[in-house]
Amino acid sequence: MFIPPMLLQYSKNNLPFDDPSTFAELKWDGIRLIVSNMDELNLYTKNTNATAKYPELHNPPIPKGTILDGEIVVLDAHGKADFEACHAGFRSSKKRKPVVYMAFDILYHRGVDVTRLSLETRKQLLEETLLETDYYRIVRPIKGSAKDFFNIVCQHGLEGIVIKKKDSKYDNGVRSWSWQKVINYQRAEVYITGYSKKESSWLLGYLDGGRIRPIGALELGITQSARESMWPIFQNYKNGESKDHVFVKPLVRCKVKYRDWYKSGAMRLPVFEEFIV
Repeated sequence: MFIPPMLLQYSKNNLPFDDPSTFAELKWDGIRLIVSNMDELNLYTKNTNATAKYPELHNPPIPKGTILDGEIVVLDAHGKADFEACHAGFRSSKKRKPVVYMAFDILYHRGVDVTRLSLETRKQLLEETLLETDYYRIVRPIKGSAKDFFNIVCQHGLEGIVIKKKDSKYDNGVRSWSWQKVINYQRAEVYITGYSKKESSWLLGYLDGGRIRPIGALELGITQSARESMWPIFQNYKNGESKDHVFVKPLVRCKVKYRDWYKSGAMRLPVFEEFIV
């Protein structure tokens, strides 16, 4: 039985806040997964039945009639989530590393829909229902300040936090303000080195040891006015092309925020912020 997962909003200005009516918990960097242990076990991502892909999750420590919401992650030697390894394993089963399921909500309990109960009550039911193992763990709210917690998360290079209203219902498939995410973005100054012929994206380069090395494409956050500003540069300073891209001289720099670096050297999910004049 598939239930579309409840989705998050970004907190205002991506800033943490303290509110006694909310919980704060760690945002794990992996793949969202619904564990449905009704008449039979099914593991659902947002758009795929992934039951066959993760045999290590096939004996969940929960009774029949239980549906959980959570995140599958691959943990590195330091206990941090390795996003790249998790997604590589999802794309290909060859040399896939085992995943751990981080459960943060319960949607069905003893065959009964509990999504209309408060989050606080559902958290209690989750504790009563799930017996933690090497492959199944519970994401627990922290005690204390969300602002202080976010600072600690940033110091340790983790993805971010989620702030949730204690009385929130579980709204299937809805992007709700009852759950707000605060992301630990990093920032950098980069060069714009080209653009895609087929998509509305720019190529980026990073100054490294006196040379500009390619670090991938920028798709997010580019405004219409920014595109109009770059078009004369793209037209007048072409520096070659390939099947998919046109390259330009690296004359323009911009500020971007991004999640992390891939092992390939590409920047993960860069977002345009502003030009550097």
